[in-house]
Amino acid sequence: MRYTVSDNYIAKGSLSVSIKLDEFLTSEVLPDLNITSDHFWQSLEAIVQEFGPRNRELLDLRETLQQKIDDWHLSHKGQTHDFESYKSFLKEIGYLTEDKGEFTIETQNVDPEIATIAGPQLVVPVMNARFALNAANARWGSLYDALYGTDMISEDDGATRAGAYNPVRGDKVIAFAKNFLDEHFPLSNGSYCDVSSFSLVDNLLSMGTVSGELIALKDAAQFQGYQGSAENPSGILLKNNNLHAEIQIDPSHSVGATDKAGIKDVLLESAITTIQDCEDSVAAVDGEDKVEVYRNWLGLMKGDLKETFIKGGSEMTRSLNLDREYVSPNGSQFSVSGRSVMLVRNVGHLMTNPAILDQDGLEIPEGILDAMFTICIAMHDLNGTGPIKNSRAGSIYIVKPKMHGPDEVQFTCDLFSAVEKSLGMKHLTAKVGIMDEERRTTVNLKECIRVAKDRVIFINTGFLDRTGDEIHTSMEAGPMIPKAEMKQQPWIIAYEDWNVDSGLETGFMGKAQIGKGMWPMPDEMLNMYKIKTMHPESGANCAWVPSPTGATLHAMHYHQILVSDQQEKHMNRPKASLDDILTIPLMTDPSSLSNEAIQNELDNNAQGILGYVVRWIDQGVGCSKVPDINNVGLMEDRATCRISSQHITNWLHHGICSQEQVIETMKRMAVIVDQQNSGDPQYQSMSPSYGGIAFEAACNLAVEGRTQPSGYTEPILHEMRLRFKAQ
Repeated sequence: MRYTVSDNYIAKGSLSVSIKLDEFLTSEVLPDLNITSDHFWQSLEAIVQEFGPRNRELLDLRETLQQKIDDWHLSHKGQTHDFESYKSFLKEIGYLTEDKGEFTIETQNVDPEIATIAGPQLVVPVMNARFALNAANARWGSLYDALYGTDMISEDDGATRAGAYNPVRGDKVIAFAKNFLDEHFPLSNGSYCDVSSFSLVDNLLSMGTVSGELIALKDAAQFQGYQGSAENPSGILLKNNNLHAEIQIDPSHSVGATDKAGIKDVLLESAITTIQDCEDSVAAVDGEDKVEVYRNWLGLMKGDLKETFIKGGSEMTRSLNLDREYVSPNGSQFSVSGRSVMLVRNVGHLMTNPAILDQDGLEIPEGILDAMFTICIAMHDLNGTGPIKNSRAGSIYIVKPKMHGPDEVQFTCDLFSAVEKSLGMKHLTAKVGIMDEERRTTVNLKECIRVAKDRVIFINTGFLDRTGDEIHTSMEAGPMIPKAEMKQQPWIIAYEDWNVDSGLETGFMGKAQIGKGMWPMPDEMLNMYKIKTMHPESGANCAWVPSPTGATLHAMHYHQILVSDQQEKHMNRPKASLDDILTIPLMTDPSSLSNEAIQNELDNNAQGILGYVVRWIDQGVGCSKVPDINNVGLMEDRATCRISSQHITNWLHHGICSQEQVIETMKRMAVIVDQQNSGDPQYQSMSPSYGGIAFEAACNLAVEGRTQPSGYTEPILHEMRLRFKAQ
């Protein structure tokens, strides 16, 4: 979109910069960095001039390849799918690149939380200071609270959750926690249920029992340190599979008073890393929004971010946790980080933002803006300008989403190099996490890693975006199977294994993260606990969880499973099949779908789109727990919206449903969404007028999905949010 420069902008060379963004940079970011405002803007101007055209060329290539794939499918319409011909075609057009041989990543100065410690990972909208702080502080979580407040503990036999503290439920929680300790920090004999006291004897942990017996840890090396006095410690620090647990002792505490050893809680090292997100979970559409995003990232990097809010009728102020202090068995002092190591997710290559306009009055690529600001801001952490340290290894960790193939990864690496040079930073300070969520990245993952072999610290799989791209890429091939059947398809099973195989093949073990996707149901923690063992078992050394509580519960899986052992095992298996990955999830017989099945699919997709989009457009909420059609709360962001909208688009395009049916479905589901949000005083109903911007946006996502670049939701959402803000 071309803008006329207004009073809201200030000229910086050939750039027109949002006044609010310039003021933020000058007054908040640059002090203490020895960088002038003139130098910053001149540097960004040069980077925009160099990388803006390259960015556009890469986006044009996406469209060119998509058109060629569409044309191929159209030219073979009605024919039996010739798989070998299809593969040859993909190689011929450069969609599939050549494997250039073996190599090993060479990334240096990586914090152990990323390189060697396996555990849960949180993703949180950095635009929300309260959420951002909560996630950063989720490095440690109360096992007692996580068990007591979720469905992990049954409410049978009087163990109800509601109301004041229930001792019956509390006893069940304590029994579960002590069983966890017995399994992962076993005693020389007996159980933690028998322990009545803790002390240090000859630099070793000694535990007394009610019967007067003294017992020890089966593996003395698991004892790392203590708090309080050696004779009467208030905390016992243990370690298993590189993860800490702390037994907290306080006989005067309401819970500790009921325990023969005075144990009031067990803390688990939980969210080892947190991605502070500038992308899919935020709604940042202009300079004002970007300042809010960057200001919170700045507060995290300086260590001074605070947020005051009302909880339970009382005012609370949240800030970053300090490190935890302990005494080692030999009497020396040491500390353990009190916070997750934070990564920041920039936006992808597609979007532009009116925060800064180029010489032609056009928005500059938002990914270039993010790179310059998030890296510059992180210099506060590197320089130690604040009281708290994020990266002790001296690195900046940037997760880069929605890249398509090696050329786009190379662009990111070159961009980071240019930013580093412009800010006077050491080359390769900014590391890159490659999100494997687009089909062209998946099939060329090894070559994507190769071009970033000096910077890469992370790869992961993301079912939702990846499925959205799968549908969009093969839109002309035919109607896709129902959404619920996708996870059982050969392509996605192979995709998940291929990601791990590619990471291990290129030397990720002990150097970088291999990640797995989100558990989307924050209220269903028991099911998560039962199912999510599959992620460490798969060889992934981190996996996404929807909340700090989820992180604490998922952390138990990493005590059960030593991921490095799993990785060693998987290194010897045959690599997942590229042919399986390229198998398109088409319906074999669309005519077998009943009218009821079609309508149910549309209802599910439409309700999910509306529930997410109405908050995005009207309230600027980029991620939230949205009730589904069955009133099950799901964590929704733009990835969930992408798969749902692309699925409707595909069925609409192939005549499974009609546009009239889609609109009628949207109207019926809008009524349901209105009812689900009736308790929100800020909510604006979509029915009965159906004339609001949010409803229009939701319909456009479904009806116009085929023409959206790569099937992304951002262009429509950003346009509509800006319209709403301009009202």
